[in-house]
Amino acid sequence: MKLNLDINKLKEYANVELLARQLVEGFITGLHKSPYHGFSVEFAEHRRYNFGESTRHIDWKVFAKTDRLYTKRYEEETNLRCYIVLDTSSSMYYPKPSFGKIRFSILAGAAISFLLQRQRDAVGLFSFGEKINFQSDTKSTSAHVHNLLTKYQQLYEQPPVHQKTDVAKVLHEVAEKIPKRSLVVIFSDMLQNQSNQEEIFSALNHLKHNKHEVLLFHVNDKETELDFDFEDRPHRFEDLETGEVVKLTPTEIKKAYKENMDEVFHNLLLKCSQLKIDFVDADIKGGFDKILSTYLTKRAKMR
Repeated sequence: MKLNLDINKLKEYANVELLARQLVEGFITGLHKSPYHGFSVEFAEHRRYNFGESTRHIDWKVFAKTDRLYTKRYEEETNLRCYIVLDTSSSMYYPKPSFGKIRFSILAGAAISFLLQRQRDAVGLFSFGEKINFQSDTKSTSAHVHNLLTKYQQLYEQPPVHQKTDVAKVLHEVAEKIPKRSLVVIFSDMLQNQSNQEEIFSALNHLKHNKHEVLLFHVNDKETELDFDFEDRPHRFEDLETGEVVKLTPTEIKKAYKENMDEVFHNLLLKCSQLKIDFVDADIKGGFDKILSTYLTKRAKMR
């Protein structure tokens, strides 16, 4: 199963809802041909009746066929509360002109929102830079998910200018804002001053301390951001969050750059492992199958 979608070739005003729906439909179809076929993709409309409950919503037609009591399920009934936490700082709008990281994250978050709604799970959205810029309600209705997709579309089309990041501060706030036993799905490049790594680890620990399950998608353009694979000639590099410009030839710093990034990546991976946080290396050129299958695996474990 390979859900490929070339982020670099997407039109600037592509329809997020349509693309996300196509991703989900392709994913569900592909489940039957993949190692993930054991997961449930049948989204039940009923649940078993628990004695002592009101009999008002019992489905007597189902009882006549199965001799078992089930109650009808309604959209406001939820199994899980999930929060998509989306980094919309300027570094996420790299690389230009495709804005690949944010487009990848938005489509992945929108697709997960569709899956949640189909499973009658409640979904909410946070977007953030230096602070929480947007927080939605958390519901399972189709109307609510449509409203979320409208917000995703706005984020897709309106890149910020020099929007900085404060991952640690925001994750501490998120940990306090949401109810216990929620699933927190983070899409971020986690690019922040290296000296603040311990603060980020503290914030991740705060989420776990508050009993939340956490799924962290480390969004990156592996070829250029992690491997620093550029043509060997002078380049002009711009810090999208500050506007600072540096001119250099990549080979001059490639070795030191890779060592630094490898250390940051390793420390983040190690800390997530210690905290029992699911960490996913989300290369934007790697397709969406890893994203959706990882979510589905996590969801199955939380049943």
